[in-house]
Amino acid sequence: MKFTIITSNKPRHNYLVNKISTIASSVNVIQESSTIFPGQNPGRNLQSTTMSNYFEKVNVSQNRFFKKHYLIRSHSNLKLLPLQFGDLNKIDLKLIKKDFLNSDYYIVFGSSFIKNKLLNFLIKKKAINIHMGLSPFFRGTDCNFWALNDGYGHLVGATIHYLSRKLDAGDIIYHAISEKTNNIHDYTMSTVKSAIKSLTMNFKNRKIFKMKSIKQNSRKLIRYSSKKDFKDKIIKNFYKKNYFKFYKTGLEKELIAPYKLRKNQFFND
Repeated sequence: MKFTIITSNKPRHNYLVNKISTIASSVNVIQESSTIFPGQNPGRNLQSTTMSNYFEKVNVSQNRFFKKHYLIRSHSNLKLLPLQFGDLNKIDLKLIKKDFLNSDYYIVFGSSFIKNKLLNFLIKKKAINIHMGLSPFFRGTDCNFWALNDGYGHLVGATIHYLSRKLDAGDIIYHAISEKTNNIHDYTMSTVKSAIKSLTMNFKNRKIFKMKSIKQNSRKLIRYSSKKDFKDKIIKNFYKKNYFKFYKTGLEKELIAPYKLRKNQFFND
């Protein structure tokens, strides 16, 4: 199986590449680089002490889960195309088609918003997107943060869906969730592992080809979030909340073929 992965440069993104590499005959990686010190260096988030402290906690959790994947492992059939974040849509597809867009399967995770010819190509190829949030309830950015913030801690997870023109709106293949844990950063980070681990497994056993995708119901949207919503004041109040005092329980029963990562699997690879 030949894969092309369009992703970012954090350890969790490298984990995806390394896991898929174990089942693939070749892996072509288009990797966008952004700061690994969000809240401190210029990037998509504001620079402030509050932001820095928040992302320090995120990175501590990420390292617990993915420290071994700080780098992409050597693979004889791996090709890497490094880009600056935001340059993805400026590439001339003719220049990379032979080496990076000549695969059987395409996975998108953590890249900048894909547009134009590249988007058309990926939709035609039925590219799979890993959305960190449970669509159709939460779409946009930082979805699991907002699920916890808004009283929907039972709706923290990932959506494995087909790439679409609208953000996080493609037909859903399945959802990935995790057992709850009191450390909310570990809780959200564990759902990243749940998504990647299950996706790799479903490709390996070819189960993913038998799964019927479900069209999203946009009327079930709870929040469509953007980076401009993610502010110091919100973060300061975030840690005062009771994350597991749920609002509108029962929605979790609407998840599609959910894969659940158990606590004893959190740190086993």
